[in-house]
Amino acid sequence: MGKTLREIAQLLSTPKTVQKTVPEKTKVVEETKPVPKVQLIYAFNGTGKTRLSREFKELVAPKSDNDDGEQPRTKFVYYNAFTEDLFYWDNDLDGDVERKLKIQTNAYTKWILEEQGKDQNIIEIFQRYADTKLTPHFNESFSEVTFSFERGNEESSEYVKLSKGEESIFIWSVFYSLLDEVIETLNIAESGERETDRYNQLEYVFIDDPVSSLDENHLIALAFDLAELIKSSQSDLKFVVTTHNPLFYNVLHNELKNKVCYMLERFEDGTFALVEKQGDSNKSFSYHLYIKQIIEQALAENSIQKYHFTLLRNLYEKTASFLGYPKWSDLLDTMRGEKQGYLNRIIQFSNHRTLSNEEVAEPTQPEKEMVRRLLENLNEYGYRQKEEQHG
Repeated sequence: MGKTLREIAQLLSTPKTVQKTVPEKTKVVEETKPVPKVQLIYAFNGTGKTRLSREFKELVAPKSDNDDGEQPRTKFVYYNAFTEDLFYWDNDLDGDVERKLKIQTNAYTKWILEEQGKDQNIIEIFQRYADTKLTPHFNESFSEVTFSFERGNEESSEYVKLSKGEESIFIWSVFYSLLDEVIETLNIAESGERETDRYNQLEYVFIDDPVSSLDENHLIALAFDLAELIKSSQSDLKFVVTTHNPLFYNVLHNELKNKVCYMLERFEDGTFALVEKQGDSNKSFSYHLYIKQIIEQALAENSIQKYHFTLLRNLYEKTASFLGYPKWSDLLDTMRGEKQGYLNRIIQFSNHRTLSNEEVAEPTQPEKEMVRRLLENLNEYGYRQKEEQHG
């Protein structure tokens, strides 16, 4: 029998009672399992992910607990389509010159921009995902943002309107900056030692499909960074992440531990089912084959970018783990030349937690060829061993 979205939200936020057999006592006992640290949900577009995030909010942080409207003070903070609606364009239809992204007044952006002064951090995150020369400019009241390309001289650049993908990246950068602040603050175990008590009651972060308008490059970078940020959380904060994108799902599935994975399904009568996906059922998304195909396509088109080194490193890490090697760099032993040189370049280009745009230049042609040799080594050495050991 199908469930309502409110019932699905209750399943996600309630500890589970399961029956367990105790062999030495030859009896069945009940055991309560806490809410998982991370719950990852895949659902097709139109299934009801955004509505689920709203039901979840009303369940764990009803309006009666949040009458002041200050979202960061509650038990719940979320990113969804309604978050994006806080930002809208003034296209200057008369002059067609001063295009602005307007920010609706709300406690969410007021806290992170005005009170915490994270505007420069947001700019750095945005430029890392988008373009190092595409620069946001906040006005003094943080009610609007203009964007221009900085040319490194005195020449002024006209304000530009972002593409839908760039706009999504900017809005995500604002949320990511808040989430980074939340996790860093709550990682201080003693509440009295924290710089603010604003997040002390926070229990859940719900992230609904932040990748709807992103290309593969930005999508993968965002997924890796989000996974790293979630893994850095040492508090009792819980995360629910929903997506319709198989690649985004698989990056998170492969990068995150201590998670429970689900498929959200919608029936014709308007009810829903939350089906847990265990073990090999998650492999139906063909993550590794897909990543391998992305690298191979980039090699064929001579379009290797920095993020391909991240994908390559991920393939090496997963293959080494599968084969039982203590270090993924052990798979470089069969490479001709200096192993440390290959290792240094992979680490340098795949350091996706680095926010500085000046540290790593775009790959040179020899470095692009290095990707080809490293993938060939993985094909000829790593995957061959996998077949021999498990074939």
